Amino acid sequence: MLWVAVIGLVMTAVAVTLAARRVLFLYNLATAGPPAPERIEYARNNVGAEIKAQLVEVFGQKKLLKWTPSGTAHFFVMWAFFILATVYLEAYGALIQGGVTGRPDFHIPLIGTWPVLGFLQDFIAVAALIGLVAFTVIRIKNSPKKLGRRSRFSGSHLGGAWLVLFMIFNVIWTMFLFRGAAFNTGNLPYASGAFASEATAALLRPLGTTANEVLEGVGLLLHIGVMLVFLVIVVNSKHLHIFTAPLNVMFSRRPDGNGPAQPLRIDGKVVDFEDEDLDGDRLGRGSLKDVSWKGFLDFYTCTECGRCQSQCPAWNTDKPLSPKMLILDQRDHAFKIAPYLMATEEQRADLHEDVLALLDKPLVGEDGVIHPDVLWSCTNCGACVEQCPVDIEHIDHILDMRRYQAMVESNFPTEAGVMVRNLENKGNPWGMSEMKRADWIEELASREDDPIEIQLVDEKMPEDTEYLFWVGCAGALEDRAKKTTKAVAELLHVAGVKFAVLGPMEACSGDPARRLGMEYLFDMLAKQNIETLNEAGVKKIVATCPHCFNTLANEYPQLGGTFEVVHHTQLLARLVDEGRLVPVTPIDEKITYHDPCFLGRHNKVYSQPRDIMAKVPGVRTQEMHRHKDRGFCCGAGGARMWMEERLGKRINTERVDEALTTDPDTISTACPFCLVMLGDSINEKKNAGEAKESLEVVDVSQLLIRSIKGQPAEPPAEPAGTAV
Repeated sequence: MLWVAVIGLVMTAVAVTLAARRVLFLYNLATAGPPAPERIEYARNNVGAEIKAQLVEVFGQKKLLKWTPSGTAHFFVMWAFFILATVYLEAYGALIQGGVTGRPDFHIPLIGTWPVLGFLQDFIAVAALIGLVAFTVIRIKNSPKKLGRRSRFSGSHLGGAWLVLFMIFNVIWTMFLFRGAAFNTGNLPYASGAFASEATAALLRPLGTTANEVLEGVGLLLHIGVMLVFLVIVVNSKHLHIFTAPLNVMFSRRPDGNGPAQPLRIDGKVVDFEDEDLDGDRLGRGSLKDVSWKGFLDFYTCTECGRCQSQCPAWNTDKPLSPKMLILDQRDHAFKIAPYLMATEEQRADLHEDVLALLDKPLVGEDGVIHPDVLWSCTNCGACVEQCPVDIEHIDHILDMRRYQAMVESNFPTEAGVMVRNLENKGNPWGMSEMKRADWIEELASREDDPIEIQLVDEKMPEDTEYLFWVGCAGALEDRAKKTTKAVAELLHVAGVKFAVLGPMEACSGDPARRLGMEYLFDMLAKQNIETLNEAGVKKIVATCPHCFNTLANEYPQLGGTFEVVHHTQLLARLVDEGRLVPVTPIDEKITYHDPCFLGRHNKVYSQPRDIMAKVPGVRTQEMHRHKDRGFCCGAGGARMWMEERLGKRINTERVDEALTTDPDTISTACPFCLVMLGDSINEKKNAGEAKESLEVVDVSQLLIRSIKGQPAEPPAEPAGTAV
């Protein structure tokens, strides 16, 4: 067996050397960019959360198992890598012991002859083999040749996937070959338990002892050789995620990559727009040399599974954005210009002309790595981040590129420029007078039946108030959203909750500016609002707009503004549970609920709006096919409320088409943006005769106040022309 040991060790040395060179290259490429100190700091300070993430996401495969067939197959294949490591430990032990003593009967000390381990090794190998069959069926069934862009594998590197499936198959059959022969020669550590190896041994036994001895050595070399070739393939392919996925999960944002947009950084430090030495040309991502090591870890970890793509509202409405391809296109280009990225300034002048030619290709542009239509199609809905099984943070990549395009290149959709000027000059996206923010207050106070007086903050919050009601731009200025504002104000009044509003003192939260990439404008608006809130002594805020809610609760703390913020559905659901709001009048309607992205996926508020509707007598709810964490966007997020949708099918039309399949009497939601977008599409459907005239979209709060007061449904408000 000496010859077997020599060949095996030589193969190992060659393969490990090749793999190590590749790993060193990947490390040097990733660390050529700016640092990400906040990722390391969080991981260091939250060890418990990181251990839980590894147990749940890596070992437990939580996200993958959301897709049951493929998730189950992947679960067994992944665990095969862990458990069959013990087989390779035995294989190398047999290799070395056979070379030294001539008898390859090695077993792992203490546990190496335990029948349970032998059974577990064979079981997971058989389960992985079944998983390979499942993967094969899934890939054939979802072939891009058959389904086109409806296939989640559209755009993926398909050849590499088939090669890896073939290599895993080789690992399994060579394992059974050498273990079956070893059983016949008496060298298998397990006298029982290894059922599949014993079955293979029964097939090989008629060949005789000599043949089995030869097959044991050949099988051992084949098994080790396949693994070594596989190792080299993995570190040079998309299956690098086998090693990088645990790292990407470790350094991803917690509790997940949705929620707050991340602060703008240069060289790992948060940008201070008041810094006189600020380099204005380095704001955002202008080239791949601006990508941090965490961004490269995202590139390396993408499995090309297409889950993100299959859930993306832009991709599903025939727009060019695929979150998967956004990552892959950057990764592939990074590999092409790697010599430049890793070179010093002196070395770059001596680079090959092919590399230098690639440097002329802009990161974003008509002929760039990323087409502008890809960048500006994103609604920031977070479906991609929610579905990604390896915690890639697609929105962070998009926002960094948008920041450079918006602030450095001044290159963004024309109509969004109007919104930016309005925010700068008037503090709201529509450019209305700040005094208009108080109109709804006058409307409530001047009602003939049951007028309500709303307290305005006069420098300081009144002493007897519990909440500041953050109305938001849409809630104060858009006629349809104002109905929600008045309903919430009345509900709080009925429940005896003391609250006040800022009125003209309130400015836009800054969400549209930040999601467009205008970070400096967000910074200005946010600091202005934080100063106003702090001077007024505000501690607790209730907001009706999920975009404002997300910004106030999750992003203002980045600038020192820490407040207790709740969404109105959270507060109303609690008031109903406490008996302070009692819906009594039946609303005999079939209602389907649309999850706002910034309330649901970004902040995990799914149950409270549904809980409110469940307490309203007579309401019959019917979920749309895509709901909760797989909910479909209305199309207004990511500042797209103020951009024309020229490509593909309108996202709000797609969503309303899905809602109509439930044959609803009413569509409910909990966001003014969704209210506007869905309402516009419903009006189009009515004009085309494709929806019943009585169909309306309303906020959950409107349903609740109707039931409490016994009011009939309000007539629909006229669109204010707020969305384009």
